[in-house]
Amino acid sequence: MKRYEGLFILDTAGKEETAKDIIDKVSNEITAAGGRIETVQKMDKKQFARARFKKHTAGFYVNIIFEIDPQKLPALKSRFALNSEVFRAMFTVAPEANALAAAASIPVATR
Repeated sequence: MKRYEGLFILDTAGKEETAKDIIDKVSNEITAAGGRIETVQKMDKKQFARARFKKHTAGFYVNIIFEIDPQKLPALKSRFALNSEVFRAMFTVAPEANALAAAASIPVATR
């Protein structure tokens, strides 16, 4: 299992469902693919700087850190590409939690 960070832009325009319902569906997709959710960070709705098509002018941003087998990630990406409620999804490899804690404990030299 490898640790990933997924940034999702959710399309909530014109829908009765709230962002929480869509986040639950995204989380269920990850767990159904064999992943384990670690953290869900809701970042709020933001206007797009450049709206190419006037259909999408804003999106609800969500950051999810999860673990999944690297071989299952391409199938998960294609599921989100077909999901009309997910406007965009971007995945990156997340640093290990213990590496973040070690980096936080290193003193910073000042001049």
